[in-house]
Amino acid sequence: MTDCGGDAKLEVKQASKEFKESENVAEKYSAMTGTKNSDMNMNVGELSAAFTAVPTHKSMKKQIQFANQEEKQEFSKFPTKTGRRSLSRSISQSSTDSYSSAASYTDSSDDETSPREKSQVNSKGSSDFCVKNIKQAEFGRREIEIAEQDMSALISLRKRAQGEKPLAGAKVVGCTHITAQTAVLIETLVALGAQCRWTACNIYSTQNEVAAALAESGVSVFAWKGESEDDFWWCIDRCVNVEGWQANMILDDGGDLTHWVYKKYPSVFKKVRGIVEESVTGVHRLYQLSKAGKLCVPAMNVNDSVTKQKFDNLYCCRESILDGLKRTTDVMFGGKQVVVCGYGEVGKGCCSALKALGAIVCVTEIDPICALQACMDGFKVVKLNEVVRQMDMVITCTGNKNVVTREHLDRMKNGCIVCNMGHSNTEIDVASLRTPELTWERVRSQVDHVIWPDGKRVILLAEGRLLNLSCSTVPSFVLSITATTQALALIELYNAPEGRYKQDVYLLPKKMDEYVASLHLPNFDAHLTELSDEQAKYMGLNKNGPFKPNYYRY
Repeated sequence: MTDCGGDAKLEVKQASKEFKESENVAEKYSAMTGTKNSDMNMNVGELSAAFTAVPTHKSMKKQIQFANQEEKQEFSKFPTKTGRRSLSRSISQSSTDSYSSAASYTDSSDDETSPREKSQVNSKGSSDFCVKNIKQAEFGRREIEIAEQDMSALISLRKRAQGEKPLAGAKVVGCTHITAQTAVLIETLVALGAQCRWTACNIYSTQNEVAAALAESGVSVFAWKGESEDDFWWCIDRCVNVEGWQANMILDDGGDLTHWVYKKYPSVFKKVRGIVEESVTGVHRLYQLSKAGKLCVPAMNVNDSVTKQKFDNLYCCRESILDGLKRTTDVMFGGKQVVVCGYGEVGKGCCSALKALGAIVCVTEIDPICALQACMDGFKVVKLNEVVRQMDMVITCTGNKNVVTREHLDRMKNGCIVCNMGHSNTEIDVASLRTPELTWERVRSQVDHVIWPDGKRVILLAEGRLLNLSCSTVPSFVLSITATTQALALIELYNAPEGRYKQDVYLLPKKMDEYVASLHLPNFDAHLTELSDEQAKYMGLNKNGPFKPNYYRY
């Protein structure tokens, strides 16, 4: 009985405590709404009605009574509906001790001053760079360190070759996406002996904090997220046109850097030993120059190397297409009608991902072989003008121009999402949308509503530029494969004896492709089988490779 009495006392004590807490809640509620404590004696329905009557956030600020001026100032820090900054931007800047990497994708900086108008120096006193904010370097360094953890093959190459310094004397000017993954490549080139000057190949893909980290480490980088077209070409010019420094290697992604050098500084090619090009757009330009007899240096086509096509183009896009669409539109894929224009490696990756989440996917193609592949993979091959009225999403992956025209855009249904997964911004005819009868409404970073006179809205992402790198991030591991290929291509062209490569466009040697792949196998604890002498003789192969002829299709 004594124990029971003790338990009863504890229960009474606990009940008393809970009652006092409920009184505190009641007092807080009454202070906020102006009701008396006696009014709190009501049933659940009345209580619910009372809470429903609480003023919404729109008028709350006027009615809440503050105990002192400090409370009022603290409350005023929260953003209102009419405030210019979004809630995520306020949160990311609420502390000087932390920094959200999402700032790269949400335009988090309040400083609207153009980096071109700023005077910035790094800790070593150098001002030979132009980035959004050099003070973000510490956060960019953390991003790079995260990327390094999943790019072990590139780090392995760095460790193996940094003693030999195969790029000693190389002066590399680069134009690529400036992300944490690219930074690992750039710092690998520096470790291998190269001097680097770098700019961005896309006005939306630069991670500002990463650019700051590169500038702090001594790389002359000229890039920031949200450049204008004028800024874009100015940055390229600052990389090329510098007193006392002459590039002898070009690493390009899209061909804009190569184009600018040909247009403005053709004499630079007298010292350039080679060009390494990553994208289908840039490679196309190189082949055009070669055909016209205007290519005056050897060029390496990395885009069509096996390690780029079968990994970066396929696996990277398979994962990042969903990431980019989710971050920008919060779209549900299940049951959505989607048309993917182009069934190359990029298109294959996009279709695979969308289908896996329940989207109903169809494909447009000009190539009968790719079209047959799409059919065999279970996708209906159509013409865009036949299905555009029914589509919830239109995604371009061709590398061509005017794949989606104004006529297509006019016929799209309300709420259709339009985006591009190809490198260039030419696939969607965005220029045709900049007319007086159409209204552009910015929804969030890289998301625009284009509104027709009848009220129809089309959701355009990244203004038709590359979706995944403009609106999201890409997997570090798969980019390690491409970056390693680029590094080896630079080493090969820079160290090639005179006469090995003529003024033409070349594919990476098969042996080098296999070497890149082999560097990445330890991540999976994968063990290759070795040919016996008898097996090697029977197949007519070297035991150490290459294991496939150049014409082999993986």
